[in-house]
Amino acid sequence: MKTIGLIGGMSWESTLSYYRAINEGIKSKLGGLHSAKIILYSVDFGEIEELMKENDWNQIAVQLTEAAKKIESSGADFLMICTNTIHKIAPVLEEKIEIPLLHIADATAEKIKEKGYDKVGLLGTAPTMEMDFYKGRLLTKHKIDTVIPDKKDREIIHKVIFDELCLGKIEKASRKKYIEIIEDLAAKGAKAVILGCTEIAMLVSQEDTKIPLLDTTQIHADMAVSKAIEAIS
Repeated sequence: MKTIGLIGGMSWESTLSYYRAINEGIKSKLGGLHSAKIILYSVDFGEIEELMKENDWNQIAVQLTEAAKKIESSGADFLMICTNTIHKIAPVLEEKIEIPLLHIADATAEKIKEKGYDKVGLLGTAPTMEMDFYKGRLLTKHKIDTVIPDKKDREIIHKVIFDELCLGKIEKASRKKYIEIIEDLAAKGAKAVILGCTEIAMLVSQEDTKIPLLDTTQIHADMAVSKAIEAIS
């Protein structure tokens, strides 16, 4: 079994979901008492979030490059960033390390193509929805169109993520609003909606709507499981 390297802590709430999903996946595939071989470097999200507010992506890249190198030197066979937003600096990490990085947008794109969707909605932090590193990658590399919420709804989504979900707070009113936004994206032509922040699946699930949801945490974790056992499965 290959060893999975995880950069987590952004937030630790969603990193818990990664750890659980990866180990459940390994157990499902291999049975018995099998569990995943994982090297986890968990950062202080308070520091990272301040840098995000300052739009200092260079310093974020410096800090996470250090984390990635430590994971690599500890023996990981490949690397994952346990958050959608920080994939903005994924190209920098790929230049600094020798082991492969499993990109969350690529994992999600493979699932989208498997399902046959040609246009999808995207929820996430403001950078994920508004910058080009995520939806641009889906379009240029995978030929997948995305639609995002309007500005007011993007502000609501971002606020809920940082003021509630990253703190482990689950509010019914926020779930209701998210579902309304998801339904609006479907009305705009989205065949499915990407839960493009690893905390969002804590708030909404497929049971809450008939519109297909793409849980990036689970999708990314599933890719990690497949990669980890590809030589023995």
